[in-house]
Amino acid sequence: MTEIPKKSPKIASLLVNKKALSDYEVIREYECSIELLGHEVKSIRSKHFHLKASFVTIREWDLFIQKFHISPYTQLTNRIAHDPERERKLFLHKKDITSLSQKMKEKWFTIMPTEVYLKWNLIKLKIALAKWKKLYEKRADIKKRDVEMDMKISLAREY
Repeated sequence: MTEIPKKSPKIASLLVNKKALSDYEVIREYECSIELLGHEVKSIRSKHFHLKASFVTIREWDLFIQKFHISPYTQLTNRIAHDPERERKLFLHKKDITSLSQKMKEKWFTIMPTEVYLKWNLIKLKIALAKWKKLYEKRADIKKRDVEMDMKISLAREY
């Protein structure tokens, strides 16, 4: 009996929250789905959204994303436009939600969205359990990145 090879998922990144990744140290990442309306899906596929001030909260064993701005779909003519920053529910396994809520009770942890992407034509959100970076940690990261860039440039010049 031969095994059927599994297809790898087709993933296309729509937006990465670079500011949050530079300000926070990511401890663990989770992939979750978002509860969206039809016109919101169309707006996200046309990249009319942003994650600038968004954050994730836990309430009654459910995850919700706050201030995730999705602009109203421009070709929507006869429908009532919804609030672009409304609260949206996130779908994640219960064991992951319990571990996140336990970590949130500890000091200095937060849950933040890091990336929005398409996976198998479904819109997914990557959230991260993160800790705020101190100023000296940010400087060390910048210095490390500069050293790596200098090494790459010098290696490229040799060849």
